Formats: sequence, C-alpha cells, structure tokens
Amino acid sequence: MYYITIDCGTTNSRVYIVDETGRVYAKAARKVGVRNTSMTGSRDCLEQGLHETISRAIAESGIRPEQFRAILSSGMITSEIGLCELPHLMAPCGVERLADHIVRVDDIHLTDYEIPVYFVRGIKNPMPETVENPFSLVGNLDFMRGEETQIAGLLAQDALPLPATVTVLSSHTKFIPVKGRGEILGSLTTTSGQLREAILSQTFVGKSVEKREHTDEKPEGYFDPSIVLEAVSWIRQAGIVRCMMFPRFLDVLLDTSWYARELFFESLIAAEDMLALGQLDRFDPACKERFVFIGLPGRCRLYEFILRHNLPDAEVRSITDPSDIDSLSIDGILHIIRKAGIFHG
Repeated sequence: MYYITIDCGTTNSRVYIVDETGRVYAKAARKVGVRNTSMTGSRDCLEQGLHETISRAIAESGIRPEQFRAILSSGMITSEIGLCELPHLMAPCGVERLADHIVRVDDIHLTDYEIPVYFVRGIKNPMPETVENPFSLVGNLDFMRGEETQIAGLLAQDALPLPATVTVLSSHTKFIPVKGRGEILGSLTTTSGQLREAILSQTFVGKSVEKREHTDEKPEGYFDPSIVLEAVSWIRQAGIVRCMMFPRFLDVLLDTSWYARELFFESLIAAEDMLALGQLDRFDPACKERFVFIGLPGRCRLYEFILRHNLPDAEVRSITDPSDIDSLSIDGILHIIRKAGIFHG
C-alpha cells in the first residue's frame, strides 16, 4: 500500500508519495501555506493549492488511486489558519503521545478520491491552567507544528543521541530540547528568518550587502571567522536594532567588500538568534551537550561556528542535504502512524 504525506508550512508545502518503508515514488512542492489563509481570510487557496499539488504527485507516481491507504499530514495545516485546527499537545511529549492523539478527518477532500486524511498535532510548552499576569509568563511560552515530526524521524533513524537540542533553521529558528527518553521538552522559537528577509527587502541595509555591478565575485567557500566573532561581540554590546546600522556604515564610511558585509550581516542575525539558548537551562541543562542543526549548508556552518565558540565542549553536527531533510518528515510521520496502529509496516 502507498501513502501521501503532506508537510504544510507557513509559505511552502511539500507532498510525497511513499510506501510503508519510506521509499519516495514522487514528490511535488508549491509556494502555498497558511500565510495565504492569513492574507486572504479564506482557506480556499490553501485547500486548492494542496489539491493540485497532490494531484500532480499522484500523476507523476503512476500509482492507481485505489492503492493509496491514507493521506498523512503534519505542520501548520493543523493551526487556526490551516485546514483542520487541532489543539497542541503539552510538552513533555514523545512519539507515543503523538500517535495516541493522531486525528482522522473525513470531511476534508484533498483529492478526487475517497482517501482518509490523518493529522499529527503540534506541541506547546508547559504552562499553568490559570495565568494571573500573562506578560510575566509569555517568555516561557512556545509551540511547534511540523518540527515534532522531524524529530520523530531522527528518532526513527536512530540518528539522535540523547539528550540533545535539535535546531531547525527555516523562516523561523526553533531550538528544541529532547531528553534521554526521546521526549520533546518544548521549544524556543525566533523570527530570525523572517526578520532577515524583511530587513533585506524593506530597508536600505539590503543594498549594502548585495553584489553590485563591477564588483568582485565572492571567493568560493568564503568564510572569515574574525568577522563572525566581531558580529557576536557587537550583538552582545549593542543589540540587534543598533547593529543593523553597521553594514551601512561599513559600506558608506569604510573600505569593505560586499561579501564581507554580507557575512557580517548574516552573523549579526545568527548571533542574536543564539541568545535564545540562554533559556535552554530551564528545560534540561543536559540538552546543551549535543546539538543537531537542520537547514541550508551556509546557515548551518555559521550557527555551528558560533555555537562551538560559545559551547566548545558540545557535540555538534548538521543535516543539510535536501533529501536527508525530506526523509526526516517522511520517516517521522510513518513512525508515528506505526505507533498509532494505522499500519504495521
């Protein structure tokens, strides 16, 4: 039997046609996500976009519709601006609890065929039942939708020595501590990716870090540790809002290359991002012994360097190959539904 898996994010969604072993027969992606619902106030664009993406993947696979057992979905699709709002599970939470609370929904039609749809819930940080002062508590709050499935994939692949902190570098950064029994303790989320894009596209900083006509090409593999460490130091001294002026000063007042300014800018964002690790101790200090970064190679390299500078004794590795990252979500959701008894592959 075959399955359709959906990884629905804020701006992008990916669909895979797989069998019970996780072998991929076809995949399709589309720039559609819950951001479309937020912008339009309607779920129609998201539902139609997923329907078309699934149809394209099915056609590419050559598999007959009656051979599909289920559609398995995780990510932002279960948020309040997704297709099926489901409340988060409260951390600590492992694969067994995710499996126990998987939800089947029959009135959402993502294909032209009668294929049941299953949704994996997200996870939120522990919080009290009653809150007297929300503003004194808010820094302890967080949630995730989708990353829990990637962590289930790491556990299924036996690729996550525990305890550890998994760090997903995407439009948001998520630091996710996982304790020795494979339970997710919570998360720390930043808007670093979105902040970066907004600054580059909506402020004059973007012009100071882009290549201009008649300027040198960036040397292959360019990375200057001294520039990264200067960025780390300046973030600690001045904070991100002040530091965002510095690439402009380097451009206008000093003789610097565009690619050095670009590295400095990226390092400022990363250094600010890594300050969130100061909250890890409240989960479990042992999770700072090991880190796994998931994301683009250049970004993982930068974060690895800063982490090794701050925590020289920590074990660090990165997962950067796109197919390896894809396999985490696929293997994760299959691992969860095995635990749920939906199949025994």
